[in-house]
Amino acid sequence: MIVTAFFVMHWYASFFLQSFFHHRYAAHQHFVMLKRSERFFFLLCFLAHGSSYMSPYAYGIMHRLHHIHTDTEEDPHSPHNEPNFFRLLVVTRNSYQKIYTSHLAVALKLTKKLPRWNSFERFAHSWITRTTWIMGYITFYILFATQWWMYALLPITITMAAFQGNIINWWAHKFGYTNYPMKNTSKNILPVDFIFIGDAYHNNHHKFPGRVKNSSRWFETDLIYHVINLMAKLKIVRW
Repeated sequence: MIVTAFFVMHWYASFFLQSFFHHRYAAHQHFVMLKRSERFFFLLCFLAHGSSYMSPYAYGIMHRLHHIHTDTEEDPHSPHNEPNFFRLLVVTRNSYQKIYTSHLAVALKLTKKLPRWNSFERFAHSWITRTTWIMGYITFYILFATQWWMYALLPITITMAAFQGNIINWWAHKFGYTNYPMKNTSKNILPVDFIFIGDAYHNNHHKFPGRVKNSSRWFETDLIYHVINLMAKLKIVRW
């Protein structure tokens, strides 16, 4: 029970923060926030993503490349190039590492207004930090797992942010429905998005990448947008 509850909370916390901070804030600049708020969310993402923490700067560049080169050879994470889910996870990881370590030359415009905190990210990316997180997760499962099948959740826990991103990148370009005809394979995964809390509407997002709200039709539910809207009303973020 404890492991299941932890996994569910980890899933939604990780997904919300990746979409809110890495995707909608860093990559797309759908809203702005003060520097102290930005640093707060750096730390919150680190706590939620743990061993799978990603740099919002590198993530932002990678995601912008995805929009520019969707389903072409230059797309850093398209199932059009690598149809196998697990191999695509490795391809995406390699693309990310090349960007993070500056081994991939990118146009200056792709780095515009991306959040950076170099000293913190050197700490978050170190093998010592990642190993510490992994050992902590393993210890937690040993202490609280009561059924053998719960250990099947451990690899997802360790790779949570990367795993979740890969689901969207893979699933939403292979299966689903479309609201808007596009020159790419983007699709909406679920009519009512209770798993990805708003990021399942990938076809909508590719049609309107500058729009913070991903839902378009009456039955589509973008919970993340409503949370951001509440944050705007509370002056945590600004449109």
